[in-house]
Amino acid sequence: MVLKTQNHWNQVGFGPHHGIALPLSALRSKNSCGIGEFYDLIPLIDWCKSLQFDCIQLLPLADTGDDPSPYNQLSSCALDPIYLSLKELPGADPKTFAQFNVLTNLPRVAISTVKQLKLQWLNRYFETVFSSVSQSQSYLHFIDTHSWATPYAVFKSLKTQYNGASWEYWPKEAKEYHQAIKLAQKETVQFHLFLQYLCYTQLKKVREYASAQHFFLKGDIPILLSPDSVDVWANPSLFNLELTAGAPPDYYNKLGQNWGFPLFNWEAMYEADFSWWKQRLLAASHLFHLYRIDHVVGLFRIWGIPKGKKAKEGHFIPENKSLWPIQGQKILEMMLKASPLLPIAEDLGTIPKEVYSILKALGICGTKVIRWERYWEKDKQYIPYALYEPFSMTTVSTHDADTLSGWWKNYPDEARIFAQFKGWTYQDKLTRDQLFSILRDSHQTPSYFHINLLQEYLALFPELVNPNPEEERINVPGVNLRANWTYRFKPFVEEISQHAELTKIMQQFL
Repeated sequence: MVLKTQNHWNQVGFGPHHGIALPLSALRSKNSCGIGEFYDLIPLIDWCKSLQFDCIQLLPLADTGDDPSPYNQLSSCALDPIYLSLKELPGADPKTFAQFNVLTNLPRVAISTVKQLKLQWLNRYFETVFSSVSQSQSYLHFIDTHSWATPYAVFKSLKTQYNGASWEYWPKEAKEYHQAIKLAQKETVQFHLFLQYLCYTQLKKVREYASAQHFFLKGDIPILLSPDSVDVWANPSLFNLELTAGAPPDYYNKLGQNWGFPLFNWEAMYEADFSWWKQRLLAASHLFHLYRIDHVVGLFRIWGIPKGKKAKEGHFIPENKSLWPIQGQKILEMMLKASPLLPIAEDLGTIPKEVYSILKALGICGTKVIRWERYWEKDKQYIPYALYEPFSMTTVSTHDADTLSGWWKNYPDEARIFAQFKGWTYQDKLTRDQLFSILRDSHQTPSYFHINLLQEYLALFPELVNPNPEEERINVPGVNLRANWTYRFKPFVEEISQHAELTKIMQQFL
């Protein structure tokens, strides 16, 4: 049987692939201006190649406005200019970067301050170079071939004009795109178009660099968007604004979760021939080789919560369970036709069995987090690695969970069972040898992909991580913490790539 992903796999290759995962914001180099930047990925690619790893998985890079969460997107396509490598921009004045030095050296990312200073810098740069850049063939080509960019720039301009208010509170004439375009300030629109041109130019160059070395960048497609996004503003009929998405109560979240995102209006999506999804996937295809389908079960069915109600008072949409596999398969097949990129699904949590069978039939990898791969409906013992489905990605943790060391500390009952599974005598702190063993295990399963958060590897050397494993966690979902999404790797990229012992030990995983 020929897989519907056969052409997608042909570009990547069947067989084991190994890599690291990270939020770009957590990275920093000697050239960074307060936060990880697009070109900081180039030395990281070189280092991964020295390990014989061949992919880097990035958390979403979309513009999220003032929210540090990369999953609360203001646009399905626009990149956040906070990631621009300022020092690499043509004509950039070296004397103007001193203000960023303190921010780059902070133990955590000061996202709002960095964004404010970068946008001020970029405004001055725009005033200096835009008149010449705007006449270039590459800029004009970008505008002609990225139809999402102008609505986004108009939306951002209006957000500025209305002091950052949600579009729901804008004047009536500004709520409809074709009328609002006349209200937007031309220079501000041009500024945001210019920023997107710079972002796409830089990230495309990183992709080209990776491609030349047969190295793969894996992007992230969040399933939902902010209600205050250009997509919802410009195309409200494509969304169900009466319900918000979330998750029902489960083992880790007793009250359930309310994410506050609007649901899709799938009927309207069908009628529009999925043009919105096709545009979104086309944009990703310019920047990545693979992509993560966030919360893939949400394409089959999603927990919808009436406005003003608690998460546990929601219900699944569609309500008819027999429609779930039909809807999910149809959407996934559309996504495969719309993009040459190979998708990898995040299928964690309580998942209907049909989801797994459909993913496998299509040739789409699911995700296996070792600590959660257990016989939950039987004796809750850990599943032997040899039984892992090849169409999968093995990992030891996620950005929304504790690192291995943190999990071992915070969930001792689970750690005891895992220690028994490994044939170890349980002790309350995960040792370096045990961490090495689990990481090596994650690279030896039958899965086609093996990708772990970078800090899991850094933890093999205490000097490369914080002594408190809680400080190595990226996000605690459902809780409003100042630490969420401000995580930063302790070492600079240069220190990571030049750490001979780290390189040596990681080369032993394959």
